Amino acid sequence: MKQLHVHAIPAFKDNYIWMMHDGSSAVVVDPGETEPVERALAQTGLSLCAIVLTHLHYDHCWGVPGLLERWPVPVYGPILNDYDRTTHPPFPKPGTVPLDCVTHPVGDGDRVALRALRTDLTVMAVPGHTRGHLAYWDRARDRVFTGDTLFAGGCGIVLDSMSDMAQSLDILASLPEQTKVYCGHEYTLTNLRFAIAVDPNNTALLARYRTEQAKRERGMPTLPSTIALEKTTNPFLRVLEPDIVEAIRTHTGLAVSTPSENFEALRNWKNTF
Repeated sequence: MKQLHVHAIPAFKDNYIWMMHDGSSAVVVDPGETEPVERALAQTGLSLCAIVLTHLHYDHCWGVPGLLERWPVPVYGPILNDYDRTTHPPFPKPGTVPLDCVTHPVGDGDRVALRALRTDLTVMAVPGHTRGHLAYWDRARDRVFTGDTLFAGGCGIVLDSMSDMAQSLDILASLPEQTKVYCGHEYTLTNLRFAIAVDPNNTALLARYRTEQAKRERGMPTLPSTIALEKTTNPFLRVLEPDIVEAIRTHTGLAVSTPSENFEALRNWKNTF
């Protein structure tokens, strides 16, 4: 199997653009800016062969038009549905977000064949943050690119359906535990501080916070995570754990019982944390 490297390209304040490459060709996931990608390509001598988008918020796709000016490559991403179009936030200003930048729309169960890298990505529908949100699973190399759905220690804000987001997290949690998780933002320490407030007796969580804090102090990304680590320390994947259920009841006064109800209560708590 061909060896593929994954490189984090920081963008904006806390975004990550992920670059997969084999030493000569590269694919970027969620290029919110053009310049950081061009700089990374120039520094490494790589040629861009494809762009992959998890969703169409500007901080994940605003760099696409600039990249296409130099690199006429396919852009794989979600079909733009009417809900996501009409609810899209007008950032950075109205009329500038390249909502129609996808040249090769894909959906749940499709396969993205990245021929230059000799690898395939399995497309997974993971709605909730947006209705059309996708994740991309490199089954052969145990990697998944989750955009703004599953974060290290947390999950994305829900702009569409709470129940859909809960189900999407279940889908991602069902991947093999060794699967490495590449998400769209460096939110880990903030997420883990909330997780500790919810699950303070979780020794694995406390140890993870110390480990990730040390990485950030050295200027290192906290990513990738793994599905196993998330299932052990991420409260949004542990909504039926007794300690978390009790924490939700104590904080909200709600006697929630179903996974969807627990998730919604937990996500609403995080929104005001």
